[in-house]
Amino acid sequence: MPEFNGNGDEERRYDMNFDRLAERLGLETEEYLELAELFLETGSSDLGILKSAVEQGNIEETIKAAHAIKGSSGNLGLMDIYETAKGIEQGARGNSLEGAGQAVEAIQGEIEILARYISQKSSVS
Repeated sequence: MPEFNGNGDEERRYDMNFDRLAERLGLETEEYLELAELFLETGSSDLGILKSAVEQGNIEETIKAAHAIKGSSGNLGLMDIYETAKGIEQGARGNSLEGAGQAVEAIQGEIEILARYISQKSSVS
């Protein structure tokens, strides 16, 4: 997962993908962005649950929250988030939360990038 460097490269990465992802789902880009906004709402909630579960060492809650994020991000084709959540889930299923805190931070960073991009797209439309 790339680090955010503030030069806009991350937003361009999403810009290049959103039109294609929308097309693959049979949606207009605006419809896809609406689904992405819904993901931001639910994903942020799930991320809060995931972060708490990891901090508390709660394996079961970690599995549930990571699975929810994995599913919703995968459905939208947000593969960086999907792969990171998948890794957290797999680790937790193996009774390990090693590296999960950093992975949660990476998901949070990706969600923040996505939120900025959607905000910019919405203000242009």
